[in-house]
Amino acid sequence: MEDEIKTGEIKRIDLDDVLVNELGQFGPFQLRYMVLVSIPLIMSAFMSEYIFSAAAIPHRCRVPECGEDSKLVRFDPDWLTNAMPERTSASTCDRYRPRDISVNISLDYCPADLFDSSVLVGCDSFVYARDNSVVYDFDLGCQEFLRVLAGTLNSVGTLLVLPITGYVSDRFGRRVALIISVFNLALIGLIRAFSVNYNMYLALQILQTTLGAGTFSSAYVFAAELVGPKWRVVASATATSMFATGQVILGGVAWLIQPWRYMIMALHIPCFLIISYYWILSESIRWLLSKQRFEEARTVLENIARVNKTQISEKSMQGLLMPPAVTAESAKQNKDGLLKTIFKSKILLRRVCTTPIWWITTTFVYYGLSINSTSLSDTIYLNYILTVAIEIPGFYTAVFILDRIGRKPTLSAGFFFSAACNIAFVFIPSDLSVVRLVVYLAGKFGISLVFTSLYLYTSELYPTEFRHTLLAFSSMIGRIGSITAPLTPVLMDYWHGIPSMMFGGMAILSGLLIFTQPETLGTKMPDTLADAEAIGRDKK
Repeated sequence: MEDEIKTGEIKRIDLDDVLVNELGQFGPFQLRYMVLVSIPLIMSAFMSEYIFSAAAIPHRCRVPECGEDSKLVRFDPDWLTNAMPERTSASTCDRYRPRDISVNISLDYCPADLFDSSVLVGCDSFVYARDNSVVYDFDLGCQEFLRVLAGTLNSVGTLLVLPITGYVSDRFGRRVALIISVFNLALIGLIRAFSVNYNMYLALQILQTTLGAGTFSSAYVFAAELVGPKWRVVASATATSMFATGQVILGGVAWLIQPWRYMIMALHIPCFLIISYYWILSESIRWLLSKQRFEEARTVLENIARVNKTQISEKSMQGLLMPPAVTAESAKQNKDGLLKTIFKSKILLRRVCTTPIWWITTTFVYYGLSINSTSLSDTIYLNYILTVAIEIPGFYTAVFILDRIGRKPTLSAGFFFSAACNIAFVFIPSDLSVVRLVVYLAGKFGISLVFTSLYLYTSELYPTEFRHTLLAFSSMIGRIGSITAPLTPVLMDYWHGIPSMMFGGMAILSGLLIFTQPETLGTKMPDTLADAEAIGRDKK
């Protein structure tokens, strides 16, 4: 409970105290809101559809000398080794130079005499194994870096969206930010289904995430701000689990509707229904109180009490609906500013330099494993669904062990376990497909455990006056990991184990860095800089 500020006979109190003692920490009202915000949380995962709409397709050189006149002919004809080297991967970018001789040829017969096998030339055009990707529509054969650029731009957009969503949310409210984000997600996604070239597809990709990726954070705030302290970790795990559920739905829709344009339309058209939330969803009570919109806050508080079948006393109501007083301590903090405070405190500076590395690693490994899962075998849809579904038990495992064994053991164990699985995966023979899949999923489970725990641990290391800003800073820098993760499949052209070894190495580094920070289990969340610096020094 925050320090109470006496004003006459009424004391200013915190919303958490009212939820714990009077309104209920998790009643029917909070349950209804969790169900409602779960829908946009699920939809926020649909921006990852580039994993399928821009998926790699096996391709090879087209051989017009053998009668091939389109991009979609028989992919492995019997004469193929006469025209090009035997393929060692799913795709090839070279062929033998054709000779200037006249031979009767067809799609079924193409002799080796037609080609000079001592000279390789690059492809002029391509044949594709299937047509359910922009790679086929926009003829991106042997332009792997250009193909994976869709994923990189998607992650760049999630970085750019943070200040935009933060401003809209703080200025106009959580509800407005949520509805605008989902509307942008739906509209721009729908337009992208009608892309006429790859440049248009890429431009709409980054525009969609820049203006719509705030869907998750806006909905997450609703889920976290209305429950009491006892249920906050559960609410966090549920919110992230809904995102994982959305990824499962994405994989299922992509499996059922394989033409990429129709898949995008099927995912984004239902998102327009969230516009109705403007009339269904009440504004966040914490935002109303922070903006001193007390009449609206009173209405919401009375509604919570009515739905939860509880009561809020008039004294508590007046204590909530009271503007905070300006104290000498808060005035001094405002005068010093954030940057000056960080550099004056070696402890805080060390944390500011450490926590972003954890976030970079977590997003790099988390998104990297999801993206690379489609290359595990030919069943790309099932592989993806299993890889994202394993996140859900990972999220809830964090709920059960964080308050039992502590934050540091949970995070370090998650990092090291994921690292061990990723490194082991490199050396498992490709014919042991089931074993490879199990180890791969175990690595994703470990990093999912870290993902949920990291939000809580980072928040507990920083004082109240800087917590939101420094948590957002760590998350923003962490986007470096998600921006580079889509580029890792390209590295498999050099050696198949490079991505997994990078995931393992980064996880080991972050697992070791966990030990440089104090344990926060059982400590009060720090309100001041002095409180934050005292963590780990005194058990009391």
